[in-house]
Amino acid sequence: MALLSACYVVPLDPRTGQPYPAASAREGGSVTIVTPPAPAAPPQPGLLNVRLYPLNPQANQGGMLSAIVVDSHTGHGSFTLAYLGDNLQGEATRVDASYAAFGRVHNEVLGTAARHYSGRRGIANAWGSKGVNVQCEYLISGPTQGTGVCLFSDGAKYQMHFG
Repeated sequence: MALLSACYVVPLDPRTGQPYPAASAREGGSVTIVTPPAPAAPPQPGLLNVRLYPLNPQANQGGMLSAIVVDSHTGHGSFTLAYLGDNLQGEATRVDASYAAFGRVHNEVLGTAARHYSGRRGIANAWGSKGVNVQCEYLISGPTQGTGVCLFSDGAKYQMHFG
């Protein structure tokens, strides 16, 4: 008994991943070349302007503050603000409803009254070279809108407004 084996090689065009056209097509027939679509560009980072309004006498010393959140559209971004002559830099991160610590800063800033959280939740933290730091919690209710609270290590309490 004799065994026969055969192999047929089909060359592929490395640019398209498609087989090269048959000899008859190369000699006068028509050839369709399919170009793969260009990869989609990643989303550009977005800037969110945040205003912080003082809620207690310690915060009144710093007055109204402006902060910037650079949203990388990955659930993580940077958070920067100036406070009493210091540049505080840190990060902002979205958290889900199961994040157990969410609400602690709200309680420390606004009191322990029951509240309902509606919107996408997030936390932000920043630190300055003069030793002051800030912890914030916020809720995003629209593409560039939201509210939150911040507690500074020197006792200053602020309400945040996005947009």
